[in-house]
Amino acid sequence: MNTDEIMGKLREIMRASSQAKVDWSAVGADTAIADLGFDSLAILDLIYDIQQGFGVDFDAEEMTHVGTVGALAEFLKTRMA
Repeated sequence: MNTDEIMGKLREIMRASSQAKVDWSAVGADTAIADLGFDSLAILDLIYDIQQGFGVDFDAEEMTHVGTVGALAEFLKTRMA
């Protein structure tokens, strides 16, 4: 799966997980995850949804350096390799 495919799938998962009104078509690599309406509890649900959607397993602590959608896509790309 290439980065563009990962980004597309991430947008779908995030849209389904978020309660915020976001223009998901405008979400790009530089978009901060914090700007997408995920509070501390919702981010845990999002992590679970991402794990299920991509078939990967990781601890939430591993994502402490992940601040943008692009960084999350790169993180997932390395986990799926």
